[in-house]
Amino acid sequence: MLDINFIRANLKELEKVSKQKGVEIDYKLLLKLDDQRRDLIAKIDELRKRRNEIANLLKDPKQRNEQVMSEGKEIKDEIVELEAKSKKIMEEYDVIMLRVPNVVSKDTPVGKDDKDNKEIDKWGKIPKFKFEIKDHIQLGKGLDLIDLERGVKVSGFRGYYLKNEAAEMHMALLTYAMNKLIAKGFAPFITPTLVRSMALTGSGHFPASKDEIYQIQNPGKLDSGEIISEPLYLSGTSEPALLAYRTDEILKEEELPLKYCGFSTCYRSEAGSYGKDTKGLYRLHEFMKVEQVVICQADLKLGLKYLEELRGIAEEILQDLKLPYHVVSVCTADMGAGKYKMYDLETWMPSRNAYCETHSDSFLTDWQSRRLNLKYKTKDGEVKYAYTLNNTGLASPRILIAIWENYQNQDGSITIPEVIRPYMGNRDKIAKK
Repeated sequence: MLDINFIRANLKELEKVSKQKGVEIDYKLLLKLDDQRRDLIAKIDELRKRRNEIANLLKDPKQRNEQVMSEGKEIKDEIVELEAKSKKIMEEYDVIMLRVPNVVSKDTPVGKDDKDNKEIDKWGKIPKFKFEIKDHIQLGKGLDLIDLERGVKVSGFRGYYLKNEAAEMHMALLTYAMNKLIAKGFAPFITPTLVRSMALTGSGHFPASKDEIYQIQNPGKLDSGEIISEPLYLSGTSEPALLAYRTDEILKEEELPLKYCGFSTCYRSEAGSYGKDTKGLYRLHEFMKVEQVVICQADLKLGLKYLEELRGIAEEILQDLKLPYHVVSVCTADMGAGKYKMYDLETWMPSRNAYCETHSDSFLTDWQSRRLNLKYKTKDGEVKYAYTLNNTGLASPRILIAIWENYQNQDGSITIPEVIRPYMGNRDKIAKK
């Protein structure tokens, strides 16, 4: 969410950005609602002032008369009427405000889809195999690492089991990533998976991506037997929970930056992706991830510095795993509404003969913190909205695709990356039993 005064002052730029990001906003209606909202607030404040004056008059028996009492009742009724009208207008106003996109950095590519993302860096050599390669499904089944058929039987569409060394590698990778981030100064969290709508609205997943989020049908009952009416949702990443951890708080500037790494199971409905990546471990309804989040001062230069820092950590993880990857600057149409600047790190997956996304590194300025009411007080006493950033630390099982396929051997075995061998009993290979 942006400041309405900023929207007014930068209307033409925001109309252009909305078109580039594919977000339809009726700015004319938004500004009209804002005018009505401001007018009602002023009227209500004036009436409340007069109501207080009348209340003071009525304390004096000499001032108490039918005319004053009648005026007090009329004002009370008028306030109730105007507050109801104000509430309705605010609801309409908030619906639009929550969809207004953030502006983008000057170096963000303008494009229509992910084909317009711009490669800005590349690392590692794409492996050349002297044998016919297998995809991760063939490797996983051949080594008894995955069971997709029973996964579907138990969990439904996109269900899966990780077995044996796959389960070990999965946990090894996530533990390694968590330890890496802790060593970089990030405070570790195990975050709630069940979250209130406040957290998802604050992160920007609501309202735009609401169809990607699972809602819990039965949120539970109170001791009295009363059904809990507030809806709960399964979060698709630990980012909303990490950001909402300090919501409605005013931080001290000396606390900043806050650097959090969160581990959680992630749930995504993958709405709209029917028929896309239906085989294997690439696109799943549930997976696990270590996430990086930074909350910092409202300083554009500083925020861009942390964006590069988060990117650097993700690159270091992929380099530790010796996986070829490239970095793309994400174009306007492919980035989320709240993103000011964004990178994707895409790792080479031989069976797909392509770099595929494994990390998303984003800078959102104060777009999220305004939704979360997340502020800090400067050393001079000024209260400002903080800036927020996030990036994937490591997500699995998707990363297993890149590891298994890049590390496969002619005999069907898989070499274990050196960096995670200590987490897997110092074995160097997964071979047939």
